[in-house]
Amino acid sequence: MRTDLFDFDLPPERIALRPASPRDAARMLVVRTGEPLADRGVRDLPEFLRPGDQLVVNDTKVIAAQLTGRRLGRGTEPKIEATLVKRIDGSRWQALAKPAKRLNVGDIVRFGAEGRVCFLGQLDATVEAKGDAGEVTFAFTFHGPVLDQAIAEMGNTPLPPYIAGKRPADDRDASDYQTMFAREEGAVAAPTAGLHFTPELEAAVRAKGVQVQRITLHVGAGTFLPVKADDTAGHRMHAEWGEISADTADTLNAARDAGGRIVAVGTTSLRLLESAVGEGGKLGAFCGDTSIFITPGYRFRAVDLLMTNFHLPRSTLFMLVAAFSGLDTMKTAYAHAVANGYRFYSYGDASLLFRAQV
Repeated sequence: MRTDLFDFDLPPERIALRPASPRDAARMLVVRTGEPLADRGVRDLPEFLRPGDQLVVNDTKVIAAQLTGRRLGRGTEPKIEATLVKRIDGSRWQALAKPAKRLNVGDIVRFGAEGRVCFLGQLDATVEAKGDAGEVTFAFTFHGPVLDQAIAEMGNTPLPPYIAGKRPADDRDASDYQTMFAREEGAVAAPTAGLHFTPELEAAVRAKGVQVQRITLHVGAGTFLPVKADDTAGHRMHAEWGEISADTADTLNAARDAGGRIVAVGTTSLRLLESAVGEGGKLGAFCGDTSIFITPGYRFRAVDLLMTNFHLPRSTLFMLVAAFSGLDTMKTAYAHAVANGYRFYSYGDASLLFRAQV
């Protein structure tokens, strides 16, 4: 499909730079194909759920993946910024480096604590490989939990570029950009639909007779990238690691067999669930990478409702919601959201989408 079909106008002032407080005070646009749009709030979510439904959340935890350092040797020592993207093993990470052109294979980059109290003081990494778009493989001098602690102490919260371009990250972001479900470290971007949840909202969902299930998808930096190809067929999705336990898959299958619906909190949860569906239409245990790219025409087999934020024009995530509820429906919904002051992107408001019937 042509990428320009997924374009829309978004005034810059609609981009949220801070989350709603409390988190469940955000607005929520309810979208049903063929029915009027409904302006509601996140706290109203339980009204749209039924006993026996399963709410599926992503329990990935964002790491302090933004590192700043300098290249050693070779005369000058230019400043290097790196965003960790994906762990390869105990000591190696794939990263996006800036400016990558100042790095060669074999170079050593020394990342520092930049005024923070750090038991290590500095962290060295060797450039093992380079890609064509700023991708770098770093081999760190530390390994395992020691490396994890060094990154946590030296790194900063990797805010999305549409926020980071307007203000620097601060101490508030360390907690604001983490969901209440965060448990499994490994993401470099938050599963932002989960940011709307509070203990009170979870309790209200459970009181409705809805179970909350946890799955893990470590969100990568590719989630922020617009599709640059003129046609969606020319876009390559970045792989992200995810896991669904056999027990969780069995519970979801049993609930669906009994008439319950699967409600995905976030596009990350939806993508992992759809990746775990077998040929027979049943969910199975999943552990590994997924690079599923969902565009209109895709047949959903695992998810019935989707709670998600408002996404970027021409992004893979807007393509996903267009596939879920219909392109015309979502263009109408987004135009309504813009006209009625909804807040967009990671710290913005929510939408609750019902799957289009095909």
